[in-house]
Amino acid sequence: MASTSDIKKGLCIKYNSDIFKIIEFLHVKPGKGPAFVRTKLKSVTTGKVIDNTFSAGHKIEDVRVETHKFQYLYAEGDDLHFMNTDDYNQITLERKVVDGSEFMKEGEVVTILINTEDGLPLSVEMPSHVILEVTHTEPGVKGNTATNATKPATVETGARVNVPLFINEGDKIKIDTEKGAYSERIKE
Repeated sequence: MASTSDIKKGLCIKYNSDIFKIIEFLHVKPGKGPAFVRTKLKSVTTGKVIDNTFSAGHKIEDVRVETHKFQYLYAEGDDLHFMNTDDYNQITLERKVVDGSEFMKEGEVVTILINTEDGLPLSVEMPSHVILEVTHTEPGVKGNTATNATKPATVETGARVNVPLFINEGDKIKIDTEKGAYSERIKE
């Protein structure tokens, strides 16, 4: 049993007879009244995100998890196939439970949290940044650069990202997987 002081991003808890992963939290101590923790929880079974507030000191039931490195193999419809890099066992997960799956290319190594009680995968943690090649974007028009102008671009995984005007097809860019946004151009 854990309490609200143990809440951190990525913690998996049992709540309302389901398993949720904490994706955001904020400890609030108002000037008047008791402290509380405002959280954003994502169901690992349905992918649904809910907001919840726990009063300070509230007991929460955490789920014991193990982390394993898996390599992304391929997609088949809405299913994603992964292989454990230690024992080569393969698992299949639905695309909706994988945050940032649109930025995953074949061969990418991700961390999968597995429930120690029943051996079922709970969630997939992407690397914080990925480097992808731009496969399609319109050319930037000279003179349209008054302030931080961007244009849409498609990367090799098929995801669309807004990029600065100086980015061209064939450029490699670094993408923040948490925000789904352009970070920087990679020089070769």
